[in-house]
Amino acid sequence: MSSPTEHPAAWARTDVPEGLGLGALLPAPDGYRLEAGETVVNDDGAGYFVRFGVRADLAWTTREVKVEVISARGPSSVLLTAQGGHWADAEGRPLPELVGCLDADVAATPLTNTLPIRRLGLRPGEYRDIAVAWIDVPSLRVRRVRQRYTRHPAEDGLEVYTYRDPLHGEYRLTVDGAGLVVDYERFARRLHGGPKTDEQVADVTSGVADR
Repeated sequence: MSSPTEHPAAWARTDVPEGLGLGALLPAPDGYRLEAGETVVNDDGAGYFVRFGVRADLAWTTREVKVEVISARGPSSVLLTAQGGHWADAEGRPLPELVGCLDADVAATPLTNTLPIRRLGLRPGEYRDIAVAWIDVPSLRVRRVRQRYTRHPAEDGLEVYTYRDPLHGEYRLTVDGAGLVVDYERFARRLHGGPKTDEQVADVTSGVADR
């Protein structure tokens, strides 16, 4: 895969009446950062705005995730930190139900799918079962969720994966050279005509990838 890119990607949600998200995958001295925001309007007309950031190390393992939501209930937020598969909340209290989880998955966005895609490094035909710290939006409830990622042969210049979990079922994902989702079946699709080429995404952080 190519290096991370500072150019943001935009997605339209396809599972709600209105939803638009913008996110970026950024290099950091000790790894990578994911930064994103999204506005959603549900079937009942209620809406919310969510902003989140994830810090990952050079192996793409989550070290910190912060999610902030503004809704009719007012502002709310959650902060989790992780080290070696052990998680804690904002007050430093351990979260034993998340032991062994190496990825954070923020439910409102396809951006956090990049974390296991990059970390696992699957080849076509391979799959892995993982456990993640799944953060529901807008409730910010945190739970452990089992997920399976399966990589398939590339199609039309894009990588193809199947994602599956017991809560939501199975979905087909297409992914660009940076590991960012292009199309997420029944959930979101990339705007502005599809993925960037490898040449476009490689010019920002080639030094980070070489470390």
